[in-house]
Amino acid sequence: MAAQNGADWWRQATVYQIYPRSFADANGDGLGDLPGIASRVDYLARLGVDAVWLSPFYPSALADGGYDVDDYRNVDPRLGTLDDFDAMIGALHAAGIKLIVDIVPNHSSNRHEWFQAALAAPKGSPERDRYVFRDGLGENGELSPAPDWVSAFGGPAWTAVGDGQWYLHLFAPEQPDFNWRNEEVREDFLKTLRFWSDRGVDGFRVDVAHALAKDLPADLPSQAQLDAIDKATGTHPLWDRDEVHEIYTGWRAVFDEYDPPRIAVAEAWVNPPWRRARYASAAGLGQAFNFDLLEADFDAGAFKGIITENLEQAAASGSSTTWVFSNHDVVRHATRYGLPPNGDQPRKYNRAWLLSRGTEPELDTARGLRRARAATLLMLALPGSAYLYQGEELGLGEVATIPDGARQDPTFVRSPGVDVGRDGCRVPIPWTVEGPSFGFGSGPAHLPQPDWFGKVSVEAEDGDAGSTLSLYRAALGLRRELQADETLAWVPSRDDVLHVRRANGWEAVANFGTAPVALPEGEVLLASGPLGEGELPGETTVWLKQA
Repeated sequence: MAAQNGADWWRQATVYQIYPRSFADANGDGLGDLPGIASRVDYLARLGVDAVWLSPFYPSALADGGYDVDDYRNVDPRLGTLDDFDAMIGALHAAGIKLIVDIVPNHSSNRHEWFQAALAAPKGSPERDRYVFRDGLGENGELSPAPDWVSAFGGPAWTAVGDGQWYLHLFAPEQPDFNWRNEEVREDFLKTLRFWSDRGVDGFRVDVAHALAKDLPADLPSQAQLDAIDKATGTHPLWDRDEVHEIYTGWRAVFDEYDPPRIAVAEAWVNPPWRRARYASAAGLGQAFNFDLLEADFDAGAFKGIITENLEQAAASGSSTTWVFSNHDVVRHATRYGLPPNGDQPRKYNRAWLLSRGTEPELDTARGLRRARAATLLMLALPGSAYLYQGEELGLGEVATIPDGARQDPTFVRSPGVDVGRDGCRVPIPWTVEGPSFGFGSGPAHLPQPDWFGKVSVEAEDGDAGSTLSLYRAALGLRRELQADETLAWVPSRDDVLHVRRANGWEAVANFGTAPVALPEGEVLLASGPLGEGELPGETTVWLKQA
């Protein structure tokens, strides 16, 4: 069944994220590419997704996995050409699958023609005004304007250019931040939005959407002072400023030039969470990622609170909410759920386990997959958009054993001993039981794959009724048939059980505990694991249909 074609197709869509360099390699160079994606459209259609979200495919030095963009209106020649892009989107659309592409507006790469022009121009020039430049401290500007500011990837957030000025990069030094007060920057991004929309792109995922607007005082605060500023006021110098929404009002005008209007989803890490609503408003981007389930332990109370709060936020904004457990930035949820709770540390990263190269604490692989299947089946029964990450439909876990010399993520080299980076979730996915890259390509993959990948390949799971791939296919097929309005009711249950009811008699019951509970009445449609006689086992979810 094709995805909805009306203007609201996105509200309850299932969106499959493709990290293009690790999905399918058509030419055997070890790097995934656009022809590789086109060759797997039948797989995506059979899986049952409504849309693909394509992570950056633009020309890039890969200082940050493609999020350092050299040219916003072209394809990295290692991944293909614009003709290959057109062929790929044509194949997706022919299969009834929409395409959402990543756009990276906070920063370009340091190889972008604008930044190269800025380096060649004097301070105070129009070329430098496109980025955030500052005079350094000291007699000749030899000292950083904010010496203790730390970038998100570790290391200094300011880099000298040799003439007494420094440029801001909230991420890697290869990612200089744009100055969004510059009208030329604003107009050029509108041009980019139209460029891809004219080629048939259905929407955009907006990277670091909360960081574009900046207002740096003459005397820059220390890192400690910066961290102490209340982000709830919308006046923080760097993050989630209220004026960022003026930018997105302009983007919305471009989206609405098309029929159906192009859609967008914001990656906006904001606190408090209610500040997401403006990003998701109809006058702005229209939808915003809610990462709350991604950060939660496998706990019924936590899940219920998150689901309730985010449905309320979506209703207030007029948008639909989003649900996600895994993506290209976090430890895969089949692994997270097999590890003990992290305490106060971010659950999504499991840094201590990664630093031990997956040895401490001990991973319970079977339990992690069991919980991941149960959590996903509950999530797919919720109103809103479901965002899946490539390979999770195979039950893939995090690869923690990548040799240091093979790692690519800048956080690994910029944060030694603190963070090994995100390469473990970006390892190319396995298609076949055997082969130099398990069917990813004809030769070795750009990130090494572990030996156990063959056992969880598409070939190994295809046709196995009990496989995770079969569960996802069945769930996505039923989800299309059962999806109704965006309401949800809670059915009273014990503390470790969540029981939700949709408007058309569709129910989902998730047992977060370890002991079995009585299976409620109703026709069993699907379960995340084997059911007992009249019982719902622990760490298992079931879908029911009431007459």
